[in-house]
Amino acid sequence: MENTTEKSTGLEIKPAHDNTDSSLNGSKHDVEAADTQLKRSLSAHHLQFLAIGGTIGTGLFLGSGTALATAGPVSTLIAFIFVGTIVYSVMVSLGEMATFIPVPGSFTVYASRFVDPSLGFAMGWIYWFSWAMTFAVELTAAGIIIQYWDASLNIGIFIAVFWVVFTAINLLPVRWFGEIEMYLSSIKVITIIGFVIFAICIDAGAGKEGYVGFHNWVHPGAFAGSMVTGPVAKFVGFWSVLVTAGFSYQGAELVGVGAGETADPVKAVPSAIRWTFWGILSLFVSTIFFIGLLVPYDNDALTTGTDNASSSPLVIACNLAGVSVLPDIINAVLLTAVLSAAQSNVYSGSRILVALADEKHIPKWMTKTNKHGTPYIAVMCTSTFGLLAFLNLSDDGSEAFDWFMNITSIAGFITWSCISICHLRFMKAAKFQGIPRSQLPYRAPIEPYLAWYGLFFCVLILLTNGFTVFIEWDTSDFFTAYVSLILFVVLYAGHKLIYRTSFVKLADVDLVRGRMDL
Repeated sequence: MENTTEKSTGLEIKPAHDNTDSSLNGSKHDVEAADTQLKRSLSAHHLQFLAIGGTIGTGLFLGSGTALATAGPVSTLIAFIFVGTIVYSVMVSLGEMATFIPVPGSFTVYASRFVDPSLGFAMGWIYWFSWAMTFAVELTAAGIIIQYWDASLNIGIFIAVFWVVFTAINLLPVRWFGEIEMYLSSIKVITIIGFVIFAICIDAGAGKEGYVGFHNWVHPGAFAGSMVTGPVAKFVGFWSVLVTAGFSYQGAELVGVGAGETADPVKAVPSAIRWTFWGILSLFVSTIFFIGLLVPYDNDALTTGTDNASSSPLVIACNLAGVSVLPDIINAVLLTAVLSAAQSNVYSGSRILVALADEKHIPKWMTKTNKHGTPYIAVMCTSTFGLLAFLNLSDDGSEAFDWFMNITSIAGFITWSCISICHLRFMKAAKFQGIPRSQLPYRAPIEPYLAWYGLFFCVLILLTNGFTVFIEWDTSDFFTAYVSLILFVVLYAGHKLIYRTSFVKLADVDLVRGRMDL
């Protein structure tokens, strides 16, 4: 590393002193930064909207309807708040590590350095595949949403058009990507705020139904039963929507993915985490609360299974209130939500590939960048998987596509579990190497208890997410619920058997490479 200002990253690198530096406990470590030439052009608000754009999407606008029908308004509200506390524990854990060592695809790197290279390998690939496949899903969803206005249109046209558009956007300078994502995400935020104001008015009596209040919490009720009878049915309904809530929140961790391209991660990452979490939680909870007030959980439209605005609980609430113009607006917003998510899918997937390459899990040429500092090979590899969306144009292909999609169902909980494990290991390694918590740029609260809290419930939900299949056995549903967990275990065990990796000793945990204060 030369003692100069690196033009390719836009950062001033401090002298490396023969590529070694004394850590806080006096030991020597290699402080050579990652070889990637990504530019640090993202700001704190870019990170916030990146996470919001990747989080607020079909899970909230469509998936919340199925959750409401399954568990009822209060159970669904409790489920989203409960999973929100898990997300908080994960985000502050990630924030503590990402401000100390802000690298692209952060948590994949942390898993390899702090815990076990095999964990980083398995975690990185399952997370990458999740976003690559979700890109294909969002492309398909965009076409279906447009068919809301004209059912005769072929979705293949829109899959092709949007694939080209978002691949091109992700090849532009990352600052441009951040700006576009900010504007697309702003539309969703404004829509939710507008819906909350609308819901308050309708609940107070402005709609054709008159005063609604908490009527729907009484009739048909606040809790819905599922699969079994008696009081246990209500718990079954509640627990069965936890995965839906988790899927809705998935993407909040993108703050960590973008940390390696942030101009001032020490200030930007904690700020982004704070605003992102509270912003997403308040938007999610307020939306779930008001649709639970306005829409009875036994409304047939909640379970129509369509992918356009007609099955969105927001649209159903508008129809019940007698406001006919809003469904078209909601469908347009739903389209922007899908497109925003599609754009962030390619970004996050490509940066995970960069992280895998930095940790020598895949060839180093994956980190090559264009003149804008964008990892174009990683972008194209991730984007290419979006072409799997064309499988939906045939019946046989759609079945294969559904199986691919099953792998992404609980990938978020796998990632969150691994982040918590990485943070617990990070804290132990820092203590062992003589780095006091007082010297960390950002300190997660209530540690290590909060990290253990997040890890416990993420693992519990992972293991029990398909519990309903044991009540009424269905082999297909079993693999749908657990295929991603099975794949993760296969990736981990396969890598460990082939490369004979061992757990990283506390003395060997690399807490230097990639730090901003060196």
